[in-house]
Amino acid sequence: MKIVSVDIIKVFPNANVGNVSVGGVGWSPVVVRVNTDEGISGFGEVGLAYGSAQSGGFGQAVDFARHIIGMDPMRIEAIWDLLHRMTFWGMGGGSVIFAAMSGIDIALWDIKGKALNAPVYQLLGGKTNDKLRAYASQLQFDWGKESHSLSKPEEYAEATRKAMADGFDAVKVDPVGFDEHGNWMADSGYGLLRHKQVQRAVDRVAAMREAGGPDMDIIIELHALTDTNTSIQLAKELEPLNCFYYEEPTQPLNSGLFKTIASKVNIPLAAGERMYSRWGYRPFFEDRSISIIQPDLCNTGGLTEGKKICDMAHVYDIGVQVHVCGGPISAAAALQLEAVIPNFVIHELHASALIDTNINLCKYDYRAKDGYFEIPDRPGIGQELTEEAFRNAEVVTVR
Repeated sequence: MKIVSVDIIKVFPNANVGNVSVGGVGWSPVVVRVNTDEGISGFGEVGLAYGSAQSGGFGQAVDFARHIIGMDPMRIEAIWDLLHRMTFWGMGGGSVIFAAMSGIDIALWDIKGKALNAPVYQLLGGKTNDKLRAYASQLQFDWGKESHSLSKPEEYAEATRKAMADGFDAVKVDPVGFDEHGNWMADSGYGLLRHKQVQRAVDRVAAMREAGGPDMDIIIELHALTDTNTSIQLAKELEPLNCFYYEEPTQPLNSGLFKTIASKVNIPLAAGERMYSRWGYRPFFEDRSISIIQPDLCNTGGLTEGKKICDMAHVYDIGVQVHVCGGPISAAAALQLEAVIPNFVIHELHASALIDTNINLCKYDYRAKDGYFEIPDRPGIGQELTEEAFRNAEVVTVR
């Protein structure tokens, strides 16, 4: 089997499909389809669907696709090594480089699964977990088919009740991102938080705790909007509310700062969506400055690298919550890996995953039941773009 072409696909480029918007952030997932001479195609996702790097990821995937034409798609490790070592910039890493590698890598695993008529989890070692506990993520955008900014504590409580009605007993929220008027990042999170900022965040989480009861797990998301000082300041006030873990409390590439926070805070720390490859995770493992890692399979090096990162974490008794903040292909890949790893903690279901324009990108709609996901048994990763998504996309084909 040989790779004969690669399609790099930016979906939602026009009004016919619409643009998924969460908190004002446009979603433009970049998908890679690797095609073979035996008629088998695999799908992967470049994990830059949000923020300001979609064009970079799209272009980098085009550049990397040129290197794999004519290669055997079953030689996944060799192709990963080629892209990492022989493209010069690969060894330097970073979000755009590893996101492009990830899209290609996931597509190759999809091809292998389809060729062998097996779901990817079987190829990675088989199930350790028969079903996966999930949490409702990013409740500051509300929970449901429409997203908008929440400002009042009672709105956060109501979003929690909506998630509970859908069967979830765990939620995640950024309590500092929106100010009292619903403006994103209107207040600085650096230096020291003003009393009203701290109180606003605590009131929101307290309302969620009251709505969810003592058995609701609440994850605190900070998006690195805080620094070391302010995250410690806020955590001290949140500790009595029994938070599950504390995500990205500061800039995510300095393990020493996480170590400082961990020494002063009685909430487990989590990070990983902006760490890339096993080399990026290494210092956090060695000083055990985080308790939960959150690798995004679509920007940390794909399933190949993601499995290695999770195995490394297991050595240090560090749990795994794969970061899922993209299209349905990203979510499908995460479910395949999470089924396998023994240090799995919980699966992320982002608020954007509830929006129809995101769901309709792909053929299959995998949903949680009573707060748990079943693992798809279709060959490969178990997800593909729809023909409609192709028709309404910007596509570059490399042959």
